[in-house]
Amino acid sequence: MWNNYIYWAIPAILLFISSSILIFVPRKAKIVELFMMTGILVVTSFIIILWISQKHPPLRTMGDTRLWYSFFLSAIGYIAYKRWKYKWLLSFSCVVSCVFIIVNLCKPELHSTYLMPALRSHWFIPHVTFYILAYALMVAATVSAIVQLIKLRKGKEDLELSLVIDRIVYQGFALLTIGLLIGIVWAIQAWGHSWNWDTKETWALITYVAYTVYIHLRLQNRYTRLTMWILPVAFLLLMITWLGVDYLPTASNSMHIYSK
Repeated sequence: MWNNYIYWAIPAILLFISSSILIFVPRKAKIVELFMMTGILVVTSFIIILWISQKHPPLRTMGDTRLWYSFFLSAIGYIAYKRWKYKWLLSFSCVVSCVFIIVNLCKPELHSTYLMPALRSHWFIPHVTFYILAYALMVAATVSAIVQLIKLRKGKEDLELSLVIDRIVYQGFALLTIGLLIGIVWAIQAWGHSWNWDTKETWALITYVAYTVYIHLRLQNRYTRLTMWILPVAFLLLMITWLGVDYLPTASNSMHIYSK
């Protein structure tokens, strides 16, 4: 199926790019919504067909992960636009989704239908899915925080945007928590223990604490600028957890080495 990915990728790219441009053109909202829904449907159909073809959910390789990000980011951007009318967030989500699609086209992965025994657990699908969706939400929150920091620099805090950021982070944090708990149950089933201070586990905990600090400060409703700066830092930690730890010397002993 990945050999035929281009037949889904090109239409999705055209639809998302068109949406990211037309969203700023007056009286084109209905066309943008049609393009967005069609683009999301195109990506969704490929995921479903790939799932059926591989006989397991496409969650094994980095190519699979990029595929899910292209879906979740475009969906989150569209939902956020429908709810809060932030055109720039929809446009950004479309562009980043296209980047993931293009990377998958230019740098194809080896997609094997084989899964190692630890990945055949019924906890595998929800664990990875919750984390991918949480990561996608944190991308949106980070970009929104950067926009807010720019506004704060100009002395114009957007209170509504702060509320939007809070909602996104709370939802992402809830998904991170669920993914973490599922991972603990899965680890007990697969390896006989819940926590081993594995490299990825350690960085995941650091990332989790960073978002906890953000939530704690926001509930105090103080230090707005400092609080907004936490989100880009937390997102950097998240990227280290997702990608960076694979390049650390300790990664060779990691139980998560299969995620490469």
